[in-house]
Amino acid sequence: MRKYLLSFALGCMSLVTYAQANYEKVMTEKISKLEATRSPEELQALANDFQRIAEKEKDKWQPSYYTALAYIQKGRSQMQNGNNQALEEMADQAQKFVDAAEAMEKNNSEIHLLQKMIYSLKMMVNPMERFRTFGSQAEEELKRAEQLDPSNPRVTLIKAEDVYYTPEQFGGSKTKGMELFKASLEKFNTFKPKTTLDPNWGKTEAQYFLSGAAK
Repeated sequence: MRKYLLSFALGCMSLVTYAQANYEKVMTEKISKLEATRSPEELQALANDFQRIAEKEKDKWQPSYYTALAYIQKGRSQMQNGNNQALEEMADQAQKFVDAAEAMEKNNSEIHLLQKMIYSLKMMVNPMERFRTFGSQAEEELKRAEQLDPSNPRVTLIKAEDVYYTPEQFGGSKTKGMELFKASLEKFNTFKPKTTLDPNWGKTEAQYFLSGAAK
């Protein structure tokens, strides 16, 4: 009887270990794809994939985080193509998963940064009308993300984007933006995520701007 119980226990442990290894493998592959694409169609497919994982892994915040990030990146891609009317839907979709991630992981700089990005998408639907509401909320979330983790390179990266693309008459500056991109890259060079599945995106974006390729 003892041998049977021991064999059963070992079998259960093996299944748990296998499931965890498979989860990490699938997540790693999806995260890599998310960092490499800006295609709205591929980003939607990845959002669907991460959502399915989140529905199975209800005790892990990262799948919901990456679902939200995929929707945000899809919105940013559409904005670059001039499709600002799609931003509201992308922001609303992302919000569901940011809320789910935050319910499991409180006071996380990465999650607050996504919240900032969601507010920015909402603002860009109509910047003149929404700056005082969503623009102010985005700024507060960025400050909160920085307070929670001043070493987070993605906070500096998003701040750099804001400064770079804001007209000088409203306080922006391409020169100051480039300085912030340099600062973010310095942070990226020393940054280490807590786990292999924690956020580690953004370095190639900083390098892109510093290469002079951005307009």
